[in-house]
Amino acid sequence: MCDDDVKMSSSKHHQTVTFAVMEPHNTELHWLRMSQRIDYKLAVLVYRCFNGLAPSYLANNLQCVADLDARRCLRSASTSTLVLPVTRLSTVGDRAFPVAAARVCNSLPADVTSSPSLSTFKRRLKTELFVRSYP
Repeated sequence: MCDDDVKMSSSKHHQTVTFAVMEPHNTELHWLRMSQRIDYKLAVLVYRCFNGLAPSYLANNLQCVADLDARRCLRSASTSTLVLPVTRLSTVGDRAFPVAAARVCNSLPADVTSSPSLSTFKRRLKTELFVRSYP
């Protein structure tokens, strides 16, 4: 075993210990876990896209179910559900902005997605994600 292996294994152990020690503090400070932080950023970006606060090249990639002619008569047309694009590769396609954004936003409750302002949306979204993260 060389010195580099010892350094690597000790740094991995230290990182694991650090995260385990920080977990109680995250709940006290009302911090989200990393996966929820990513979902938070995606959801805020989608909210900005639909309210004209984001670049058009992002907003053009998102589509509501209500905008599709074939689905206008369905109950889902009255919700703010996004169309989930079909992908061929789960490794790359599922990470694309339209797919990831649709998955995150479609999983949110209606009281979060129907927020009247960006600040209200952020507050409700963080509360929702925090409840999911620390049940």
